[in-house]
Amino acid sequence: MDFFEVVNPHVPELTKNEHLLFDYVVKNLNAIKNKSIREISDDCFVSTTTFLRFVRKIGFSGYSEFTTVIKYTLLNQTIQEKASPFVVSQKDYREEYLKNINESVRVIDTQKLITVAEYLKSKPIIYLFAKGMNKQLMNYAKYLFVAAGFLVVFPDDHPTRKVVQKQITSKDIVFVLTYQGKDEEWIHLMQYLKNKIQPLVVSLTGADNNVVQNMSDINFYVFTDELFLNKMEITSHISIIAILELILYQYLESADDGEYHLVFR
Repeated sequence: MDFFEVVNPHVPELTKNEHLLFDYVVKNLNAIKNKSIREISDDCFVSTTTFLRFVRKIGFSGYSEFTTVIKYTLLNQTIQEKASPFVVSQKDYREEYLKNINESVRVIDTQKLITVAEYLKSKPIIYLFAKGMNKQLMNYAKYLFVAAGFLVVFPDDHPTRKVVQKQITSKDIVFVLTYQGKDEEWIHLMQYLKNKIQPLVVSLTGADNNVVQNMSDINFYVFTDELFLNKMEITSHISIIAILELILYQYLESADDGEYHLVFR
């Protein structure tokens, strides 16, 4: 059994507080696999009864099955990482591709979208940070938010990023896009922002627990299969695009009547 295959049908049924537990579990699978229910309950600041009820609600008979499936899922991921990225047939890969998109959108916490949308109502300056292939996605994000009337700053090289980060104020919003979430530059950036400026920091990362994810005010995570061709990354980023669009659409939905002229065709 795969952890995500078990829990996905139950995610839409979770309450707000259960979504917080689910987010914690997804981000800390590797640590949770060897912890007792009392330890994990203490980490989440809930009772063992509450956590056991949550475990059963997401499809497991008990805590033992919950940790066993997590261990199996992590072990299976490790084995898959050692294999060729195209060990599955094209048809199977298409199915995984669609499943990843569906999972990424399904697990989004609606309250997070609302929080970002409400923050955008104050018309903050939007700062975008990304490297490599992710820069293409941030260019698209810049296009979206400029179209909605925002001032967007997207420094695309390291020297410019060092200058720009000094211009960020506490009223602004910062988006950091990094799948791995372990880049030293982003960690230093977020330490600086958290300690000195305190804008709203929104990260978009992979689902695995990572430093950037944990340092963010709000994190949106995606599921995807990392792919490389001739040592160049060609991992699908379509789920990230979906999240960026949903953030903007949530903002437009909550905007005052007549503020935007939307045409649906």
